[in-house]
Amino acid sequence: MLLCVIRSSRTFEHQILNICTTHCFPTKTCPKCTGIILKAALCNFTKILFYIFVKTVTVSTKTLSQGTEEETSSTSLNKIYTELYITEGGSGECTRVLTKGIAGIGKTVAVQKFTRDWADGKANQAFTFVFPFTFRDLNLINEKEFTLIDLICYYFEEVECLDVSDYKSSKLLFIFDGLDESKFPLNFDQNELCRNATRKTTVDILLTNLFKGTLLPKSSVWITTRPAAANKIPPKHINRVTEVRGFNDEQKEEYFQKKISDKTIAQKVLDHLLSKPLRSLYIMCHIPMFCWISATALQSLLVNEDQAELPKTLTEMYMHFLIKQTELKNQKDYHGGDTDRDMIMKLGKLAFEQLQKGNIIFGEEDLKECNIDLKQAAVYSGICTQIIRKESGLHKKEVYSFIHLSVQEFLAALYVHKTFVDQRKNLLSPRAVIPVSEGGESPIIFLHKSAVDMALNSDHGQWDLFLRFLVGLSQDKNQGLLQKIFGKKDKLPQSREETIDYIHRKIQKTSYTNKGINLFHCLNELGDQSLVEQVQKYYKSGDISKILPVHWSALAFVLLVSNEDLSVFDLRKYHGSEAVLERLLPVLKVAKIAFNLTDRCCSYVSSVLTMKSVELEELDLSGNNLNDSGVQLLAGSLQNANCKLSKLRLKQCGMTTSGCRSLARGITSNPSHLRELDLSKNKLHDNGMMLLCDVLIL
Repeated sequence: MLLCVIRSSRTFEHQILNICTTHCFPTKTCPKCTGIILKAALCNFTKILFYIFVKTVTVSTKTLSQGTEEETSSTSLNKIYTELYITEGGSGECTRVLTKGIAGIGKTVAVQKFTRDWADGKANQAFTFVFPFTFRDLNLINEKEFTLIDLICYYFEEVECLDVSDYKSSKLLFIFDGLDESKFPLNFDQNELCRNATRKTTVDILLTNLFKGTLLPKSSVWITTRPAAANKIPPKHINRVTEVRGFNDEQKEEYFQKKISDKTIAQKVLDHLLSKPLRSLYIMCHIPMFCWISATALQSLLVNEDQAELPKTLTEMYMHFLIKQTELKNQKDYHGGDTDRDMIMKLGKLAFEQLQKGNIIFGEEDLKECNIDLKQAAVYSGICTQIIRKESGLHKKEVYSFIHLSVQEFLAALYVHKTFVDQRKNLLSPRAVIPVSEGGESPIIFLHKSAVDMALNSDHGQWDLFLRFLVGLSQDKNQGLLQKIFGKKDKLPQSREETIDYIHRKIQKTSYTNKGINLFHCLNELGDQSLVEQVQKYYKSGDISKILPVHWSALAFVLLVSNEDLSVFDLRKYHGSEAVLERLLPVLKVAKIAFNLTDRCCSYVSSVLTMKSVELEELDLSGNNLNDSGVQLLAGSLQNANCKLSKLRLKQCGMTTSGCRSLARGITSNPSHLRELDLSKNKLHDNGMMLLCDVLIL
């Protein structure tokens, strides 16, 4: 049997010839069409396409871009990659896997490494083909219709010659990176069924049927997302949920040793981050992108300045990172176009306006609206090429993003700060009347008040980091760094003390503890440690009773940035009541076991379990006097879609048949998450057991 392969692309023919030569597959030229004739009896055409596809994937995943598309900043993936700390949940067959992780934690890099290892033949060889998609690319074709086969070939033209039978007989893995960026409705309940891979329909319908296993049911699917978007896919369609936690302490050290070739400099960077005052920065290094930003800033200072004062706050770190980008531009000897100040303000405007819209991805039209000439910037300015990342995607159209959400938030804060100082405009409260001092300056406390109030009133903490940067920019050290870029120091009458006082008053009034913790980070940016130091003194001496009730949130902050193991929460340890527990909820959020709670405490526990930002999957409340009233409150949280609990232990909690009824309602409303429930040593009786047996999936 002879197979003639006719392609318009001569490159494709050359690829086939090279593969056939390498693997000794016989070929000859077709006398009718000058195409390539393969003797199918002696070779496997699918295998040839596989080799071509693998070569393409190998090239596309060879390097890891760290903030810029320029060749000098692309690093070998194998050289820089540090294994991530990934937690797994579930067991058994896992053909549908969802991986969660916060921005910049390493989800995309994990996908790249997985795909590269498959292409290199080092791992993941159970799959015949691995097709890595991104929602960022798929968004560009969300209004078009395809068959599943055509959709694959649209992005991976190397496999156009595969038959439907090849897809059905091969073991396939589809990877979809960035569910949080998806613009598809993904309506699993209303989308029509599609079982035919050659049937033309919308991309949204193709995706929901592929995720459900209706299309190509033998294939596997791996989806990555930020936690907030994980519920876009019903849990019943996911076999296993994993979470990328970033770097643990050993992996942080490994990263800096790999990233910084000079081992002495690398150790100095680690020593600085490990110093006690910088504990909060070291904790942030579990995010790989923050490791890169820190390495960039600190390495530059240690190499170029003998007696350099290293950054001690988050804002200082990002200021030094920004200065490093301006130096890259100057090294190119560029004479013309936008100044550093102009370019930074344009980027800041873009960052702020997109942040207001909730966008982390934007198009060229958004850049043009901010008067950013990307071609000029990409060629001449290290500011743009390092800070804005261009994504060509799998197909044609380009989209843009900042290298990390935190960089977007920093530039947005810088833009808002400079606009207030230079133009006396409060972009956070445009209609507010801003008084002017005798010297013609406007007290920045008015801007800071607007920012604090905005962050406290936000639903999901989306302005928290922006606020930290904004107040930090008014600090003297950062003002000195701003002067290097903008040429003059801002005049900020009565800034620091008034802002600190306002934040202290807000801490006393704020019962929403997550936001209260962020206010302590803001005080740290302003160099105010008075409240934290006072609480630390009482805590270390064991005299916790002297801590005022309104200052228990300060203790929560102290504990969260300490080295203490917080997996066990014992309310009695803090001489606590329910009121104290409310202030210590951030500590309870990271615990897995809790002691000395009562039924009245369960309302606070329930509030933690239903927070979108909380990823608590295992909770042991055994031995607590919760009673049926407390269990009823906990069962209410199980009904909430934000609750991620998979293991709940309520051994010996004073629960009866009434509590079983509440739990049964909770499990029925949200049956997919809870996998393990321990109710031993409770007086459930037969009626209670029957209620639970009716709803539990064994």
